[in-house]
Amino acid sequence: MLIDSHAHLEMREFDLDRGEVVRRAKEASVDAIVTVGTNLRDCLKALAIAAQYEFVYAALGVHPHDVKGIDKETYGAIRKLVCQPKVVAYGEIGLDFFRNRSPRDVQIRCFGEQLEMADEFNLPVIIHDRDAHAETLNMLRAWKGKKRGIVHCFSGDAAMARKCLDLGFHISIPGPVTYPKSEKLLEVVRQVPLERMLVETDAPYLTPQPHRGKRNEPAYVVHTAKKIADIKGLTLAEVGAATSQNARAVFGIK
Repeated sequence: MLIDSHAHLEMREFDLDRGEVVRRAKEASVDAIVTVGTNLRDCLKALAIAAQYEFVYAALGVHPHDVKGIDKETYGAIRKLVCQPKVVAYGEIGLDFFRNRSPRDVQIRCFGEQLEMADEFNLPVIIHDRDAHAETLNMLRAWKGKKRGIVHCFSGDAAMARKCLDLGFHISIPGPVTYPKSEKLLEVVRQVPLERMLVETDAPYLTPQPHRGKRNEPAYVVHTAKKIADIKGLTLAEVGAATSQNARAVFGIK
């Protein structure tokens, strides 16, 4: 069995065939999916999808692209939503200095505010970090809350991965590990212990190599797990069991 620790089933790319996507995931032995809201509208949608499908769970937060639109009403609404029983994490939150769709100072301020909210509600965090490795690490080090959660769609090097592990976080490996020119991520997989690793699709983005060019979906997480198994000299069953156990422990999924 596998757990897709990070997908976006709430996005419009799945509006026409969401039920079929969920069915294919189940047929591919995906035992659970965490669908991740990135703004208030999509958080509401993620919760509705989690309520509809027994093995789908929700994570709620405001993505760095969208933090420029945060106001007091946003946080008030999220405070009510994160108390729902199928919410298993706060996120994704963090910094994105690649696209800079929100001003950097606003990203940093809102990242700190949302870290505090996650701690207030005793939720693990899902961290987004793109081209902001040093800043992300500095904020996580300075955070006084419980340092637990996932650095999702990991894009740093092995040295950064070790620093994240030392802080108490897990590393989530996405589909690009299957790409021909992904040596940095391959080295991360070699060095990160399996007991601290999760797998994800980030669907509809980052489709694994066998389906590259098409929309990604949770069923394709098997390709990421197979690649990890090849790198570590393990079986797919071993990788599936370990990463699923890790995801259940982080998210509190029974």
